[in-house]
Amino acid sequence: MRIDIATLFPEMCEAVLSTSIIGRARRAGFVEMYCHNIRDYTLDKHQRVDSAPYGGGNGMIMQADPIFRCFEHVCEEACSKPYVIYMSPQGAVLNQQMAVDFAENYEHLFIICGHYEGVDERIIEEIVDREVSIGDYVITGGELGALVLADCVARLCDGVLSEDVCFEDESHFSGLLEYPQYTRPQVWHEKAVPEVLLSGNHKLISDWRHAEAVRRTAEKRPDMIQKNEDKNR
Repeated sequence: MRIDIATLFPEMCEAVLSTSIIGRARRAGFVEMYCHNIRDYTLDKHQRVDSAPYGGGNGMIMQADPIFRCFEHVCEEACSKPYVIYMSPQGAVLNQQMAVDFAENYEHLFIICGHYEGVDERIIEEIVDREVSIGDYVITGGELGALVLADCVARLCDGVLSEDVCFEDESHFSGLLEYPQYTRPQVWHEKAVPEVLLSGNHKLISDWRHAEAVRRTAEKRPDMIQKNEDKNR
């Protein structure tokens, strides 16, 4: 998979995407990620990419043309049109199923990071396939959302994690929260690891983990239990 991020702060994005699991996956060639500075695509000699909104109002609006030129460059470089996502508080809220859909059905994502008071509506109409939000709140720019989306999708790609079970047992993938996890020492602050996990009986351990996942989900996110029940009716 290839993921391109159009941003005013490529160094911020690179710092995150070059570390840990995603950084290793990039270096190993399991996923391609590129961060593009939108300012590099403006025709303004001062590299300005924003202007005051027509009709008045607070703040500045990112211009359509530099974003479009960045998009055109990526299309030419990749020899194909990517699926375009605009990070926006007005978008559908990102969840695990959306990430799975992106990972399974698209080979190339182009993510636009808005800033200031947003982007010119015409760039959304011209090239954006989907608006995505990471939650019902507003942050100062789209970079944090783009990084969350890129990480969430990339870790589902072949080779990024050691095996599929690494994410298939995680919270939200199966519609349940993940079961409790323990490691050494066996007793810490007088709290012992559940005996079943020391039994070596894989069937008992699997049953215990599923029961704990159901219990934890019902306790912390009863809405997920209801959603699963509605889906199975």
